[in-house]
Parts: sequence; C-alpha cells; structure tokens
Amino acid sequence: MWHKSSYSAAQGSCVEVAEGRSVLVRDTQNRPLGHIDYSARAWASFVQGVKHHA
Repeated sequence: MWHKSSYSAAQGSCVEVAEGRSVLVRDTQNRPLGHIDYSARAWASFVQGVKHHA
C-alpha cells in the first residue's frame, strides 16, 4: 500500500512509498510516470544516509 513520505513538503511536493519485499517510490504529482524499485536493503541504507546528513 502506498503512503506519503513523512518528509514530504506541505506545498504538495510529495513522494509516496510502498514497502514490502521491495520498496517502490514515486512522485505523487506524476504517478503515470511510474516508480523506482529498490531492494529493502538499498532503501534502508538510503534512509540511514539521509538521517545522517539531515
């Protein structure tokens, strides 16, 4: 199930994430363009890196 990222801006600049066996990421305003597919391990590494640099 898709959910809006907690880091998405209130102005509508949103990223949606669907977590499961793999992690899917898409732009809320451009859903027809598709999504990016990450392994759970790659996504966890990405999120950890974002938290470290925030």
